[in-house]
Amino acid sequence: MTQRAHSPDKQPQLLHLVFGGELKTLDSHEFHDLSTLDIVGIFPDYQSAYVAWKGAAQRSVDNAMMRYFIVHLHRLLEPKGLAGLQSALPPS
Repeated sequence: MTQRAHSPDKQPQLLHLVFGGELKTLDSHEFHDLSTLDIVGIFPDYQSAYVAWKGAAQRSVDNAMMRYFIVHLHRLLEPKGLAGLQSALPPS
């Protein structure tokens, strides 16, 4: 594998996932049926993820139970992001 140095004018890759689905209730983030989740895509920056999120949300405006989310994948992929996630989990 070849390592490449970041050029000073190139922005770091900050991946974002856009997905959504029908919620069980409006006051939770629990989905009604995981098999019907809509994975809109993975985007290289927040701006393009936001455009995709907005389009998906507007297409589902007639269904009040439908919600779309933007997940900052780059935060989960960074070592300190994973450490923060582990500390938030209850002890097993």
